[in-house]
Amino acid sequence: MEQHTFPEAAHDNAAAFWLARARALGLHAVRTAGWTAVHGGSDGLDAHRVVVTRPYSDPEGLLAELAGLFREWGTGRVCLEDPYGGLDLALYGGEGALAQAVMVREPAPLGPGSGVGPAARPGTGRGSGVEVREAVDGDGLAVAERVVVEGFPLPARLPWRRGGLLPGALLGEPGWRAWVARRDGAPAGACVSYDDGSVVGLYWVATLPDHRSRGVARAVVEAVLAAHPGRPATLTATLLGEPLYRRLGFTERALSRWWRYPASGPAVPTAADR
Repeated sequence: MEQHTFPEAAHDNAAAFWLARARALGLHAVRTAGWTAVHGGSDGLDAHRVVVTRPYSDPEGLLAELAGLFREWGTGRVCLEDPYGGLDLALYGGEGALAQAVMVREPAPLGPGSGVGPAARPGTGRGSGVEVREAVDGDGLAVAERVVVEGFPLPARLPWRRGGLLPGALLGEPGWRAWVARRDGAPAGACVSYDDGSVVGLYWVATLPDHRSRGVARAVVEAVLAAHPGRPATLTATLLGEPLYRRLGFTERALSRWWRYPASGPAVPTAADR
């Protein structure tokens, strides 16, 4: 694969992102030529995560392979991203969500007034000042974590507990960064980015309810893009977030089908903004 061939580069970034979190939490993970799986942990709050990274010719065989792994792990819940659309977890009692756009933005200027450095981005969201800064220590990371948990939201992580989603060890993972947007001085939005040396992926772009429709999500995304000016950027967009990303220069390169198991479990969280 060429360095910037999409959508495979986007899938590789997602797999590497989850592997970095697994290392920080000491979780078991398996990476093969066609998929990556990360154990959900012993607390039961996270599902086992699977990212399919390459096309497959035998969907039934792939499902059987993954089912064997989950039996070994003692499956409670599973979240599987299938960007090739050929898997059917309903055969195993799973439930599919609507397909979501895997989007990519090639390196390009952000436009007038958007050329900012990686540390801060003064926003102009509908009359309210928005500033974005990178979380560089444990306290900053905790703020980013709380905003993601409460703003995305991640129901399984409510009420928020420090370090459960974003452990402090992530600050030592190369390429891994967290960002916090403040509006009039108060935490308003956040996201996580992961630069794998080829592309930069954006994850958990979140805005707290009281600060929505004020340019917070845009400010966060622009800060990440400005901090990685030579990198293509990628994310998986919800229907609500997709219009913003298109305005910022992202284009759809694939549709990813998300599956959850069991079907009666809580809604599967997605990778990008709401």
